[in-house]
Amino acid sequence: MEQEDGQRDLTRTINMGSLRPVSDQLSLLLDKTSQEERDVINALGEGSAMLISLSGPGKGARFLINSDRTVIGRAVESDIFLDDVTVSRKHAEVIRSGKSYSFKDSGSLNGTYLDGKISEQGQLHDGSELHIGKYRLHFFIGGRVRG
Repeated sequence: MEQEDGQRDLTRTINMGSLRPVSDQLSLLLDKTSQEERDVINALGEGSAMLISLSGPGKGARFLINSDRTVIGRAVESDIFLDDVTVSRKHAEVIRSGKSYSFKDSGSLNGTYLDGKISEQGQLHDGSELHIGKYRLHFFIGGRVRG
């Protein structure tokens, strides 16, 4: 379309009625949980977090994180005990600093994956996936309202 001064009008009107909403990663993840798991996640208090195994070995297992340092490993004395040879004795740890959470691999043989990428350390967010050995654990932060 040409305007009177010879410049092209680059604006157009489009019909937005055919577009559908795009779900974010967390919503898609929560759709895979049972009502009981959603209730547990929504009941988490401020200052707490939880790792939940939503698939694979240990499906349905829940691990409360309510201290500043939580050790994950195959050693019986680990805060989160994952009983499989694919998990190192001291595999990784979750670290709470104020209201934020991170993880650090403890030099494990098979490594730790954060959201599908091998990582030595990283920030954890609502819905983050930690893949430790055969276990796929999803991270949820307490004190938040979810649909």
